[in-house]
Amino acid sequence: MGGVYNGEGGDCHRANLPCPLAVRMDLDEVEKAGHLQHSYSLDTHTGIFTHSLRTVSVIASQSLYTHRHHPNLLVMEVLLIRQGTSREPITIKLDSRFTPQSDDIVFHSEPDYKGASYIQGQTTTAEVSGGVCPSVHIIWTPITPSLTLLPDQAQSRWGFVVVVAGSQDSVQAHYDTALELMANGNLRPSHLRAWEELWAGSTLELTGPDDLSRALIGCMFYLLSAFPSLHEAPGHFGGVSPGGLSNGGSGQDYWGHVFWDQDTWMYPSIGLFYPQLARAVLEYRVRTVDGAKDNAEKQGYKVQASLSEAMCSHTPYSQSGLAVIFWLQVLYLCDMSMFTEGRGSEVIWGVADYWVSRVTWSAEEQNYHILGVMPPDEYYYNVNNSVYTNTVAKFSLEFAVELAALLKYPAPREWQQVADKIKIPFDQKQKYHPEYDGYKKGQFVKQADTVMLGYPLGLPMTPEVRRNDLEFYEAVTDPGGPAMTWGMFAVGWLELGEVEKAGHLLQKCFKNIQGPFQVWSESSDGSGAVNFLTGMGGFLQAVLFGYTGFRVQKDCLAFAPSIPDDITQLCIRGVSYLGNKMDWLVRGQEVYIILREGAKHTGNTKPCALQVVLKNSGTKIPLIPGTHTQIFSLF
Repeated sequence: MGGVYNGEGGDCHRANLPCPLAVRMDLDEVEKAGHLQHSYSLDTHTGIFTHSLRTVSVIASQSLYTHRHHPNLLVMEVLLIRQGTSREPITIKLDSRFTPQSDDIVFHSEPDYKGASYIQGQTTTAEVSGGVCPSVHIIWTPITPSLTLLPDQAQSRWGFVVVVAGSQDSVQAHYDTALELMANGNLRPSHLRAWEELWAGSTLELTGPDDLSRALIGCMFYLLSAFPSLHEAPGHFGGVSPGGLSNGGSGQDYWGHVFWDQDTWMYPSIGLFYPQLARAVLEYRVRTVDGAKDNAEKQGYKVQASLSEAMCSHTPYSQSGLAVIFWLQVLYLCDMSMFTEGRGSEVIWGVADYWVSRVTWSAEEQNYHILGVMPPDEYYYNVNNSVYTNTVAKFSLEFAVELAALLKYPAPREWQQVADKIKIPFDQKQKYHPEYDGYKKGQFVKQADTVMLGYPLGLPMTPEVRRNDLEFYEAVTDPGGPAMTWGMFAVGWLELGEVEKAGHLLQKCFKNIQGPFQVWSESSDGSGAVNFLTGMGGFLQAVLFGYTGFRVQKDCLAFAPSIPDDITQLCIRGVSYLGNKMDWLVRGQEVYIILREGAKHTGNTKPCALQVVLKNSGTKIPLIPGTHTQIFSLF
């Protein structure tokens, strides 16, 4: 129910739902008199969190998981295993903290459904005046106050299920599915198979520092947990908030809203492995286009406007990233169906129209300016010509022109004219990019901004300029700023072959990781959003696009591995490119590539024979499905 919001306008926030599985497991006083041990574990391979109690006579385990194949189901399983030779009955208590109340939803009790409790209600306030208030229906297995392992039982397991949906028909159908899975003994096995399928599509393994390995696994797990099931019907995805599904109090965890973070920080890593999940991001943006048009109109800009987030419409940089991810999807899959069959082209035309209506011609400088923006660096607002904002505007317009040519759409001349003449601030004397007009070298900045021109935007520049941007801004970036920043600096230094310097900066990210479950905080002092997927996304990109040098380009997937000495082997399995699946292994100066499966021809994609082209020599090495290709002396 990640897409359920309550409150109008600036008060809009993700609605809090009461959870019937808010249950604390405890032993009776007789059992607690013995030696009692607590343990907690999170299995990232299976997506199961477990709390265990152990005494001399029993092991009691309480496991919780959201079903990976059926994401409307939340499951709690309690397992009691007898220890020792005692045959006395063993009882555990289930202390329920649940009340069917919410500050956001007015719930009403419904008749029990097949022995299960049932409530339903609506949010109290629509996001837009006169809009629809979403409905929430919850059915759950009643929680008994205690469970007993009988004298003749060595062990026993109990299952409890909560089902949440947006309508009566849907919630009942999902509960029926849960009952069927439980009756067939297939509830947990089907969940495990779904996670197994997901991990088969992406594996990050390295031989090196344990803290780095654990961080990578944790980042992928939490990101995947925030994305829909591979089997989920399209149209249900509510986007990914910086804090994922976490939801704090007033103003915390971004209230569940979706920002540019989803497109800039989370999308690239998911898109590299899971084109289907990446497409869900694009479809989510397409579904919100009408609200974006309304926002643009209210701001006085052209109605065919970009997909600006409703509560972030003052930040133009967040809009252009949308065109970038649509362009990446074309490069990942060579798939035009988002534009030929859906409303994807409407998004791109809208972004282009927005920027044309947003620029101002400077007769003095003979170029176009974008005035009064907040750049990614949120320490500054109402500035002119943010170098990041102007660059993504330029790229968005160029993509619109290119896409229009492919679709034979009559692109307005203004798109190319503005793209050619938009100002990209650059200091010719000091050979670096000022963050915006009037920026003075040495001014403190909050986070990665100008350094993202090189990656992910790929703005052409000399190594000297790239180095200057990195050095100038690294020295003045807030050390307590958000975690994704240092990942971008690391990518930049890896581009320049400065592996040791990149590693030092990447180490700064570890201050944002809270043990023992690899939970990321927004800031290094533990403050801000939790669990901060934005920071995880930046960290993953440092490895996936930094250590490997992967760059998705128009005519190729470029790579230039550069890994530190303390990583003896880096394995990235499941890389998707043009419908192909590849596994990559970097070991010292050797690279192994396995084309796991070749692209299948569909109406929207064209199969192509992949080959490795070595840049220096021009040597071409074909990739044959099912066999591995080895490249020696790469560096």
